[in-house]
Amino acid sequence: MPDHPLERLYDDHASALFAFAVNLTRSESEARDVLQEVFLKLARRGALPSGLREERGYLLRMVHHAVVDALRRRDVRSRAEDEVRADLPVFAPTPNPDEQAFRTQLSAALGELPPDQRAVVHLKLWEGLTFERIAETLDIPPNTAASRYRYGLDKLRDRLRPLYEELQ
Repeated sequence: MPDHPLERLYDDHASALFAFAVNLTRSESEARDVLQEVFLKLARRGALPSGLREERGYLLRMVHHAVVDALRRRDVRSRAEDEVRADLPVFAPTPNPDEQAFRTQLSAALGELPPDQRAVVHLKLWEGLTFERIAETLDIPPNTAASRYRYGLDKLRDRLRPLYEELQ
């Protein structure tokens, strides 16, 4: 028998709370963080509110609020990271205005690629790796590396064609 009320709450409800958090977050690690946050709040309070009729309902509500807060924090962090990444220059500036315009557009086009395609394109074009080495580096099959490269190049070509034609 648990010695502390918090231990009893954990023993009685943690698995249900964890399953709920996983369902909402779709991430076991985020669900663990949420569960920890909920039980830390409970530990700081020392007890559940008096007159509480249904413990599990109350705890599920706490988990829901914690998940919503965590998702908001993740979205804010993601937007901030995207803004920082968007401002990072991929290419060094050049005094040639046409070349600078192309570099700016290429950088923007690379930023629009899905991360898996962008990684392969970068490793192939800027690092000069073979598809075999890219596959080893990213832990994917070589054919997947080749197809991501092809899809990425197709998207870059489509996105940059008007600018290329304008500069010609």
